[in-house]
Amino acid sequence: MSERDSQAGGAAEASDSAGSLSRMLNVLDLFTEVTPVWSTADLIEALETSRSTGYRYIKTLHDAGLLTAVRNGYYSLGPRIIEMDLQIRQTDPLLLASHGVLEELVDKIGHSATLCTAFRDSVLCIGEYRAPTSPENRFSRGQRRPWFQGAVSKVILAYLPHHRLKAIYPRHSREIEEAGLGSTWSEFRKSLGEIKKDGYLLTMGEFNPGVYGVAAPVLTDQKTALGSVGVAWDEKVRRDVDVQQAALAVQQAAATISNRLMENQHRS
Repeated sequence: MSERDSQAGGAAEASDSAGSLSRMLNVLDLFTEVTPVWSTADLIEALETSRSTGYRYIKTLHDAGLLTAVRNGYYSLGPRIIEMDLQIRQTDPLLLASHGVLEELVDKIGHSATLCTAFRDSVLCIGEYRAPTSPENRFSRGQRRPWFQGAVSKVILAYLPHHRLKAIYPRHSREIEEAGLGSTWSEFRKSLGEIKKDGYLLTMGEFNPGVYGVAAPVLTDQKTALGSVGVAWDEKVRRDVDVQQAALAVQQAAATISNRLMENQHRS
């Protein structure tokens, strides 16, 4: 076998291995609030793989603690995920930099506060502090929202690097237009530029009727977004809200987290 054939064979083997690993990890995406428990047979059917491969995936994930048997032949997400969540809470730089900030923000303006970060083509809530008057169906840790709805999402989007926005736009042009962010690439960039100019974003009723949201970005020293800080309140419950005061407080909270992150990076 020539060196070129050997290299080609090695690349194909690596690709097959990566594909198999990806398919195995896709098992975890099947477990949701609606379907928290799956049978072995249903998992294999959903994966559209052979029985032997399906059993191997399930056994590997079970041995790693990522799946657990709830009864014979039925599985749910495993305890290793809880252990990993604790580790994230104790070590994630963004969470560590936010300690006390959300609590102070809620004490200052009385609205529930969230800390979010980009995850795939969406935004994930990684931290929250709830006010007594929190609106129903609040955005909570572990929940995702789409890029193009809500203040916490759009304000991150506005501060993403140019090359990442260029990759996002062709995949989501329809959603971008439906969200009122522009029907062309230039209009999309202009809409995001307006958000950056203000330094925060105010939305109303994008997820729950009558609920306002204000968010500001958590930034790197390159002025790209690592995440966002947001607050929400129901206009019927809180008619006394000073929107400008809320926006300023959110911007100050986001800036505090940004500065802490940069200070921690310089010390390490």
